Amino acid sequence: MSNQTIFIDSNIWLYRFLADQDPEPKEDTRKRKIAISLTNLKTIIISTQVINEVCSVLKRKVNFSEADISQLIEEFEKQCLVIEITTSMLKKASELRTNYNLSFWDGLIVATALFSGANILYSEDMQDGLIVDNQLTIINPFKTN
Repeated sequence: MSNQTIFIDSNIWLYRFLADQDPEPKEDTRKRKIAISLTNLKTIIISTQVINEVCSVLKRKVNFSEADISQLIEEFEKQCLVIEITTSMLKKASELRTNYNLSFWDGLIVATALFSGANILYSEDMQDGLIVDNQLTIINPFKTN
């Protein structure tokens, strides 16, 4: 996995930070362990959108203070390559939504992952195994066979 460049969607990060994301306790524990393992990797790419989504959910669900949010943003900056969204990415996201039938926000995540050079996108809520533009494979790390 050393030559893999990975982008991690906000839903994976939220399993790391929040308990009870899955209604089944054993499944929640399993998913949380996977999320912690993935988010501890060395070369992670995220976007400002991912940071926004994670912070918004943590503020709403567990009443994160502004100091907590500020600290989390700093931790993301230290651990991850953070990609800022550009108008080129917004345009690519529109193309991807048309070509791959993605939601608005998922299209932007995929576009940002492509622009960053990632070849794997870990996300729970997109089509597992989908290969986008012959570059990026979407993987649901929680999928069981």
